[in-house]
Amino acid sequence: MQYKMERIQKIIAANSECSRREAEKKITDGRVCINGTPATIGQSAKLGIDIITVDGAPLTAVGKRVYLMLNKPCGYLSAVKDKRGRKTVMELVKDAGEFVFPAGRLDLNSEGLLLFTNDGEFANKIMHPSFNIHKTYEVTVTGNVDEAAALMRNPLEIDGYNVTAESVNIKRKTVNGGSLTITIAEGRNRQIRKMCGLCGLKVDALKRISIGNLELGRLKNGHWRYLTDKEVLSFGEGYLKRN
Repeated sequence: MQYKMERIQKIIAANSECSRREAEKKITDGRVCINGTPATIGQSAKLGIDIITVDGAPLTAVGKRVYLMLNKPCGYLSAVKDKRGRKTVMELVKDAGEFVFPAGRLDLNSEGLLLFTNDGEFANKIMHPSFNIHKTYEVTVTGNVDEAAALMRNPLEIDGYNVTAESVNIKRKTVNGGSLTITIAEGRNRQIRKMCGLCGLKVDALKRISIGNLELGRLKNGHWRYLTDKEVLSFGEGYLKRN
């Protein structure tokens, strides 16, 4: 009987709380075995036929895949756990019915749209810059918004990378600053804050309002809801078919 084989990093990402990139690191670190032998990136296997272990623990297929969105408040880490005992976003989705993990990050003092899932492939697509998933932010700032907006519409170098905002719009002006809506595709670490800093702005508040075609809408701060099938499918047709 023939079985459909898959690459080991894809199997791990689809059946655990890590992205494909994280799965590849576990493989290169020698933490993954197939039938008792250390795995290599790109090696094929079949979960349920082959015995796959990660850190010595057998990998099992996930149950129903879950996708949800949270309106993250300030003061919560976008992490599964924190060694320093700080509050994490996991406390806000503990009644989701399945274990889920954040598909991306918002820093401690940022708020807004944060996705959760138990689908590693979906999480990888949301997080990895190569997929160019657009993310839009509302940013309240102190500084010259006209000058900064003009600068941000051109390439900026951050952490050795050239980044460019997809769009920068002035939403409101005040005596000392104002607010901007900024859309980016790369989504690198603290990119919006670093872009603003390079352009002479002090960020007073930062809120993510959309990811791809998915909008935060009227979801209350600190609340979550499941994504609809249509919303999940907006990121790719394959996700629901794997449930």
